[in-house]
Amino acid sequence: MTQTDPSDPAVPPALQDDKTMPLVVYALYLVGLFNGLTAVVGVILAYISKDAAPEWMQSHYVFQIRTFWLSLLFTVLGFMLMIVGIGFVIVAAVWVWMAVRCVLGLSWLLKGQAYPTPRNWMI
Repeated sequence: MTQTDPSDPAVPPALQDDKTMPLVVYALYLVGLFNGLTAVVGVILAYISKDAAPEWMQSHYVFQIRTFWLSLLFTVLGFMLMIVGIGFVIVAAVWVWMAVRCVLGLSWLLKGQAYPTPRNWMI
């Protein structure tokens, strides 16, 4: 994916290179590692902002949305498996996984590049 052409009339100029919203979503996810609630706000913002964003930025929104749902799935699984003890390891691994994904996403965003593999579930 490449950056959007600044002369493209289909995308408003304010959205061409405005990295604020995906940056806010990554920040909300990182804070959500400690409280959980801000991650929900982050995924809502990602869903709202995705369609109006240029293609390179849409990859970040797809990545953020998938990060939220996969982390929720594996966190719930981890809590269910806490009865047998392995759940604590799963929840800790999900916490690290989400932190790493957010940091990697931020690095690609700050370079002004699309996230290369937004649909992968690993990294």
